[in-house]
Amino acid sequence: MNHISADIIIIGGGAAGLMAAAGAARTLSSRKDDARIIVLEKMPRPGRKIMITGKGRCNFTNLKNWNEFSEHVHPKPGFLKPSFYNLTSEKMIDYLADVGMESVVERGDRAFPASHLASDVVDALVRSAEYAGAEVFCGKEVRNINRKDEIYIVECSDSTTYQAKKLIICTGGLSYPKTGSTGDGYHWAKELGHSIKTLFPSLTAIVPSGYKDTTGLSKEKCVSKGHIDRSTPLSENGNLLCGNQLKNVGLSIIIDGNLADEEFGDLDFTDGGLEGPIGFKMSRKCVNALINGSKVQALIDMKPAVETEDLQVRVATLWNEIAKDKRSANKLYKDRFKILLTKVLPMQLIPAFVKLNPNADHKTLAKTLKGWKMEIEGYVGYERCVVTAGGVSQEEMTPKTLESRLVPGLYFAGEIIDLDGDTGGYNLQIAFSTGYLAGISAARQLISDIQQ
Repeated sequence: MNHISADIIIIGGGAAGLMAAAGAARTLSSRKDDARIIVLEKMPRPGRKIMITGKGRCNFTNLKNWNEFSEHVHPKPGFLKPSFYNLTSEKMIDYLADVGMESVVERGDRAFPASHLASDVVDALVRSAEYAGAEVFCGKEVRNINRKDEIYIVECSDSTTYQAKKLIICTGGLSYPKTGSTGDGYHWAKELGHSIKTLFPSLTAIVPSGYKDTTGLSKEKCVSKGHIDRSTPLSENGNLLCGNQLKNVGLSIIIDGNLADEEFGDLDFTDGGLEGPIGFKMSRKCVNALINGSKVQALIDMKPAVETEDLQVRVATLWNEIAKDKRSANKLYKDRFKILLTKVLPMQLIPAFVKLNPNADHKTLAKTLKGWKMEIEGYVGYERCVVTAGGVSQEEMTPKTLESRLVPGLYFAGEIIDLDGDTGGYNLQIAFSTGYLAGISAARQLISDIQQ
């Protein structure tokens, strides 16, 4: 068995792990010449999940100030504040520029690599860690962690053992398991004495009733209540809706009869269900509610800029115009009604709208457009969700250092913590900020230990 000693071991070579490595190495380089920082990544390459972020374009941060940024962080954003101010979004852009990656800022204060290639973000993070002196070892699957005489002993599947006084766990969550996020870190955190807040998928597709053909759904693929695997085939209704992209609509979520949230923006019908920016943002509350057995409904407002009364007047005017048109004189009611629909809805959406609202007519159309109701029966799980909600309890870590309150020398960063954000660059910035602070904190404590 090969034994390797280091000063700090970081498990996980994703966004948080690479930033932790850079932060630790930079801090130690000026104080300890022989410092050794090691990153253990089980996949063949680091940053696998970053590669698929933003459909490969990688929206890596958001430039909103703390007050606005924190509104997009859950469940308790205050825990993130020390990490964020230590490495703000603006500092992150400068940080990447220092290692050769330029950025552009687009709508919604979202920052992307100028190339719009996620691989450039990964390359920049790896460069920054290695330039600072950290070592990144890939293909290192951790099997076991022990702590003996204030030393952390990390055993890998290839029989290599690493040991260090400080350990940072940055293993991510459960989302997109094919990228290496299989929840290993939660197991080790529990073994080391930590408690895990309930885990559930977030930033995922929510599935309307009848959207998927669940008749042959395998129970083995249902990991929790309400979970509908993305591979489940679409139903007839799902096929009619899939591919429609709604711009500037309103979405309200009703849980057990009460309004839980409402948003305005873009909504997409995909092979998973309801997605897009506002669909993703609403998914956190929907999934949590469904897991807890609550009834969930979605109301789509197709005309949020117009009050119902004004829309009724507009629809009545259009209907009268159609009735007076000589071309409509001999048409059946249903045909004239479809002509009306072409004036208020995208053409591609009309077949689904008619089928799912069979009682709608020209008199009720305005109200239906303002409140297209869909019962929500499930959600897509970890196989295709963006982030895992829940994780290592915030109460068991010190926010200013991210060190465990229970086990000295143990730190956590990134998605493994009970801390997640909305879509729009927030989750990667959470990973960057917490990773960097954890690395710096571990290094500073190591220096302090040496000096004592």
